[in-house]
Amino acid sequence: GYPGTLKKNDWAILKMNEKVVSIDLLTYLQDLPAAVLSSLYQHSASCLAVFSELPELAQQYVMRMLFLEQPLPLSVVGSWVQHGTENHKLHQEALSKLQNLRVCETVPLVGGQQGVGLSPAFRTNIRVLICGGGTPWALVGHTGEDKHARDVSFLSTYADKQWEGVLNYMVGGSSDDITRDTVEVLQHAGLMARSQSGSRPPITTCGFQFLLLDRQSQVWYFILQYLATVEARGMSLLECLTFVFQLSFLTLGKDYSSEGMTESQLLFMQHLRQFGMAYQRKRSSKRYYPTKLAIGLVSGVRSQARSPQKPGFVVLETNYRVMAYTDSQLQIAILALFCQLQYRFPNVVVGTITRESVHQALMNGITAEQILSFLRLHAHPQMLKNNPVVPPTVSDQIVLWERERNRLAFSEGVLYSEFLSASDFETVRRYAEDLGVLLWSAPGKRLMVVSHSGHEEVRRFWRRQKTS
Repeated sequence: GYPGTLKKNDWAILKMNEKVVSIDLLTYLQDLPAAVLSSLYQHSASCLAVFSELPELAQQYVMRMLFLEQPLPLSVVGSWVQHGTENHKLHQEALSKLQNLRVCETVPLVGGQQGVGLSPAFRTNIRVLICGGGTPWALVGHTGEDKHARDVSFLSTYADKQWEGVLNYMVGGSSDDITRDTVEVLQHAGLMARSQSGSRPPITTCGFQFLLLDRQSQVWYFILQYLATVEARGMSLLECLTFVFQLSFLTLGKDYSSEGMTESQLLFMQHLRQFGMAYQRKRSSKRYYPTKLAIGLVSGVRSQARSPQKPGFVVLETNYRVMAYTDSQLQIAILALFCQLQYRFPNVVVGTITRESVHQALMNGITAEQILSFLRLHAHPQMLKNNPVVPPTVSDQIVLWERERNRLAFSEGVLYSEFLSASDFETVRRYAEDLGVLLWSAPGKRLMVVSHSGHEEVRRFWRRQKTS
């Protein structure tokens, strides 16, 4: 075996028919209670985060209504787009998005018309952001010059080390630096199962899928799952969300003061340290540094805020041979999810993508598209010169191997047999067919299978028939 790779006998793998589905910021906020959204808009960082993620047309509507004190008739807002089915659809989507986020409010006007205007708090804070004024979100260098100042390079290395520690733990690595809080979030997210009798939690199907996501998607999904647990920890969801928005717009490499932060935010800060999203030299320090994992996390300018991505390390040949130029135990472990590793040298690992290795990945809940996406994301610079990046012979074959598994669909059902006559069989078969619960039938053998959900209804019908 290869150190750090996933081996079937190391720990049990929980099979789950679930998928890692990460939602965007606006979808997440739409599901929050109206009172929480209203409180969020009292903070300018929250308003900026929401505005930057709005569709372009919705942003135009906000800007047009920003300096209006009175609501506008809906008919006037509708006149801002040209006539046409597609334009009308875009208009309705933009207006619906603004209303669902409580950015816009619908109010009755004189004469029975409906009007729409911006939420007062949202309007005020966006005005402040554009025109200036207000109070700063975070104090830069408030406690004086940092004797232990950290540069961008250090913060980048720190963020990678902390986050990869979490991922390494998921694939069976060391648990020395993993706290109970981190494990609880992993279990709440369904990435690791609840362990029995204090043993190491096993990774789940969702966990395998999570490992193949890009770093940004991993962090965003993880933070959403963390936020779902804050109230159970006695923390304020509103204060934690506000702090996430503030971090998103801070500057990488600058230190900020933690003075004035609430108890919930201070505790949240300690958890962010564990995930590599913020750096503090020690728990009692009065200053902190945001890292690349936090900068731009929820804004519309993520790609510019982050440092350039590391060069890829995977070379894939048309004969399915994979050469990974890495000594990272984590990267090797992830490759082993869908690749049969064969040789390992100090700075390179050689393996092959086989039918068996892909089928094993598919059994763990990983899809062909996730495998191909990982190969494209981590392709060596030499591979990036090719178009397409992944050889078509390999990508097509991986997709075909996935389709092999999808030829059969399994359904839970109940077998009906031993009918005394063909007419009895046909009566029940037609009834089940009309209900839409008939899965299979063989009239010659008087056999039929009914879905589990329709079994009780069909059985009651057959009993009534026998007694009549």
